[in-house]
Amino acid sequence: MDKDTVLTHILKSKGTSTLLGGEAPVTVINNNEYISPLTCKPQVTDRNVEDNLPSLDHAIHAALSGEIKNVILVGPEGSGKTTALEKLVVDWAKGERLQNFSYVFHFRFRELSSLNGTLSLETLLLHHNGHIPPESVPLVLQKPEGVLFVFDDLDQCKQSLDPSVHTLCSDPSRAASLPCLVASLLHGSLLKGAAFVVATRSTGCVTFLSGTQVQVLGFLKPQREAYINRFFADPAAANKALVHMERTLGFYDICTSPRFCWTVCSMYKSLMDAGEKLPETLSQLYVDILVHLVQMLSQNKTRNAELVSSLGKMASHCSLDQRSSCTKEEMHSFGFQQFPTTVGVFLQVDGDQSDRCVFSFYSQLMQEFLLAVSFFMDNSMSEGVEKMLEKHKGHAKFLDVFLSALSEPSQRRPLESLLGELNSERIVDFKCWFKGSSEITLKGCYKDKHHRCFHMLHQAQNESLVKEVITPSARIGISYGDLSVQDCVALSYVVTCLGEMEQLNLYHTRNLTEEEAERLAPAMSLSHKIILSGSSLSAGAVPHLASALSRGLTKELDLSQTRLGDEKFKILCAGLRDCKLQTLKLVVCSLTEASCEDLVSVLTSGTSQLCVLDMVFNQIEDQGFMKLCKALHSPHCKLQELQLQSCGLTAASMEALSAALCSGQSELRKVNLTQNEIGLSGVEALCKSLQHPLCKLQSLNFFDSELTGECCPVLMAALQSEHCSLSELDLSVNDLGQEGALLLCQALSRPGCRIEKLGLKRCELTQSVFKELGSVLRSGTSQLKSLTVGINQVGDQGVKHLWDAIVHPNCLLEELDVEMTNLTDACVGDLCAAIRASKTLKSLELRNNSLTDASVPALVQVMQDSQNMLEMNLKYNDFSEEVFDLLDECDKIRY
Repeated sequence: MDKDTVLTHILKSKGTSTLLGGEAPVTVINNNEYISPLTCKPQVTDRNVEDNLPSLDHAIHAALSGEIKNVILVGPEGSGKTTALEKLVVDWAKGERLQNFSYVFHFRFRELSSLNGTLSLETLLLHHNGHIPPESVPLVLQKPEGVLFVFDDLDQCKQSLDPSVHTLCSDPSRAASLPCLVASLLHGSLLKGAAFVVATRSTGCVTFLSGTQVQVLGFLKPQREAYINRFFADPAAANKALVHMERTLGFYDICTSPRFCWTVCSMYKSLMDAGEKLPETLSQLYVDILVHLVQMLSQNKTRNAELVSSLGKMASHCSLDQRSSCTKEEMHSFGFQQFPTTVGVFLQVDGDQSDRCVFSFYSQLMQEFLLAVSFFMDNSMSEGVEKMLEKHKGHAKFLDVFLSALSEPSQRRPLESLLGELNSERIVDFKCWFKGSSEITLKGCYKDKHHRCFHMLHQAQNESLVKEVITPSARIGISYGDLSVQDCVALSYVVTCLGEMEQLNLYHTRNLTEEEAERLAPAMSLSHKIILSGSSLSAGAVPHLASALSRGLTKELDLSQTRLGDEKFKILCAGLRDCKLQTLKLVVCSLTEASCEDLVSVLTSGTSQLCVLDMVFNQIEDQGFMKLCKALHSPHCKLQELQLQSCGLTAASMEALSAALCSGQSELRKVNLTQNEIGLSGVEALCKSLQHPLCKLQSLNFFDSELTGECCPVLMAALQSEHCSLSELDLSVNDLGQEGALLLCQALSRPGCRIEKLGLKRCELTQSVFKELGSVLRSGTSQLKSLTVGINQVGDQGVKHLWDAIVHPNCLLEELDVEMTNLTDACVGDLCAAIRASKTLKSLELRNNSLTDASVPALVQVMQDSQNMLEMNLKYNDFSEEVFDLLDECDKIRY
């Protein structure tokens, strides 16, 4: 095979580059501008690992060196498949690659698609390749292992390649249809042992191809940067184009297309040379492209409008029929016969100029944009926007956002100067539909529909429209977790137009990447509350979050269950030192003692506004907590609430906390020590601070903290102290016993005791303790408003002391929890009497008791009659379904 002939044929000029069609492969290769697109195997989907992805060239060569030498390249339009295949053939012809093959045959199905009838393999090689003399054909057939077939545009094959629908042939001289011939080759029936490289878009034909499938990604950001730097001779212009493209378009998947990069660079260069502004959105880019192409034709407005209308009809036909090309006869039906020489500006023409040639759009995006333009040009008003969008649903991804942009006067004005004014009635119809559908969408909970609304607003680029559509009642507080980069851009645009956002809910974002966080930063900085609970943040995302916090409005940040870790938290702290943040939730963030040093630097910075810190389920342990306690001595520390459940603390660190509370500098009002090993010595240390005049603590939680009755004397002394400011105390799930609990009751009945909320759930309390609690409530000195005494097995007789106390006018109780105390129907009379007599009781917790259907009428009646009672919880009692209807009559009862 004459390699020089092959090389000459491949490298000879084939037409000219077009704005929509991209740079011709031969030009790229001849000018040594080739950049191999990236590829990935099917199992590789994370684009954060793009540095490890092989180039397309490497993937092809690696696959051809394996046992199965069939390679299928799958990628969208313009992703670089054609250029890569031509470069493959050129490298072989130059003797640089694939020299184990003696013959390489290169075919493009766009060029073969006009072949009708039948032909043999010998005819295909001799007459439709042209680089092999007749005497070499027997050598090809004798040594198929030395033959490589390169098939491009396989998706353009008009018939199925399913081997089951063909009678596969094995004789090279036997005539068959082109699809049958190709199917016979690809499935090894014909010329078995030959190798194949096949390129196709992701269509049904891929199903019938066996071999190594290679996904073509095109250009990711590093390749785009290299491409743009080569395109522009001036480094300053290249940098301007690169920065602008990444900011305004780099988040679209279409930017991975080398063809699209060519289009953008060509358009940017034209605009830069003319001193005009670069487009801010995808829609503006396509307005500029269409204006540029129409101006090239130098026609009057009428002719321009007729041409665009014809293109719109073709676009609608291709979209609805899911076809990539149209015949000459179809083109005439769209009105193209009056434009015989201009279609090449917009369309790709394949085949000769006879009736067998076909026409297709270079770009799916341009097809959708022309469809949008022609809709607003149509004066027939034959169908409304809703019906039109429904027809093209699933076929035209960008149609609605293009319509949204074109409905804005500032964006359509350049087109109207060339086409005449668009149909104002259709524009008004679209705007009415958009506002109405947006109102419905934003009241719902489907975030994908919300995103679509935001995308349309982003393309419209009208701040007033955003404020009109996103009214205060619009529900934009639902979870927007797992946003795409495009969604991040659109959401940030909307929030920026609004000026602020009450809550940005990103719950359960599975992987917040650096690029997503960068695009979301404007929205984050304008949000008063950011929820990232249950999310996973990449290391690159954290600096953008920190930056947004440092310059933003955020007062509350929820990072619960993100398993952030010490290293990422250290980066975040850089933004916490100077921000408006008041509440920080770090539940289950895998933080250790190391993070406490970073927190100390934040809390003592002098600029931190942090008041509430939730460290639940982080193993900071005593050493870490003692570091935090040092921060409490600083006059700059504004911390008022510390949540420390299950942080691995013991009594060893309670002296440090006690010292901080007595320092006179600490602003701490609430400390939660749930499920830490505090014990007697820890309680003793804290009780010293509770009696100190400078201690400001108001709420202390010892839930399940290994306390016993031995702790009660010191607690009693603290509660009786004139300096004790505690109003909330939770001692639940500790074995206090009768003796210890009775001591607490003495303290509660003393004048001056400020306790308003007390938790004694599952504390081994007895009927005697309940009797004493009843006396406390009646005493006239008790301030108790909330009492939790559930899971103490005292039965009806024990709880009766509380019902009797509630009846007393001195009782101030508003909330009572007697869950799982063995209550039966026998208590209902006293219970109802207490509710009727009380002027304060609002909430009653009766879960997990033994109340039956018999008690339901009385409970429903008393709740309906009571003006004070707001809620009664009857869940998990012994009710049958027969009383559910009766319970439903009172919306204040939960069951």
